[in-house]
Amino acid sequence: MRFTFVGCGDAFGSGGRLHTCFHVTGEHANFLIDCGASSLIGLKANRIFLNAIQAIFVTHFHADHFGGIPFFMLDAQFFSKRSEPLTIVGPPGLSSWFERVMETAFPGSSKTVPTFSVSLVEISADEQRTVAGVNVQSFQAKHGDPGGLCFSYRFEAEGKIIAYTGDTEWTDELISAAKDADLFVAEAYFFEKKVKMHLDLQSLAARLPQMNAKRVVLTHMSDDMLGRLKELSYETAYDGMIITL
Repeated sequence: MRFTFVGCGDAFGSGGRLHTCFHVTGEHANFLIDCGASSLIGLKANRIFLNAIQAIFVTHFHADHFGGIPFFMLDAQFFSKRSEPLTIVGPPGLSSWFERVMETAFPGSSKTVPTFSVSLVEISADEQRTVAGVNVQSFQAKHGDPGGLCFSYRFEAEGKIIAYTGDTEWTDELISAAKDADLFVAEAYFFEKKVKMHLDLQSLAARLPQMNAKRVVLTHMSDDMLGRLKELSYETAYDGMIITL
């Protein structure tokens, strides 16, 4: 399988990086993990065939993870001329948030009937679903109000396991999400500073042995982390980075 970091930046463009968007493709699987506001730019820069993407899995509804949906949808309608079905998966409230993000970006766009089938699939924390040939399991993340609509994900497809923290402060749910994963993509917003809603590298590093992931790549880094890249002993993402699993 091929994992592309279309965008790996934080909400504020630290280091000039694009918002979160990962593209995963295999022999049959073809999906996005998150679709931040700048995602369409990154997808086109990487020459990714948009109409082949079967599903978009959304961790939460912040603009740097969800704000690219209107651009993706309208490009599919008017420029890519998509005819293939598309499934968007996300936390409870996805349907109302979908309409809200479309109307915020392009008023009136939520009333446009797509030329392709769109399925909005809402899942709850600690739920397993099979979507577009991908087995996905959601885990409650800590990013906002307790019990808020934010997930970490574990994906299984074509014999490989990919885990992603999403945005979250430390929670033991991450151990289950990343256990024995072939690839664990982990937020490391700060090096050691503890803040609500985000994960620091030291908190993550202390628990990595419990996860036993085969490969760990850090993402969603602030300037605090980006300024330390040369001294880190961990693999770090960059826009356009490709991993073959």
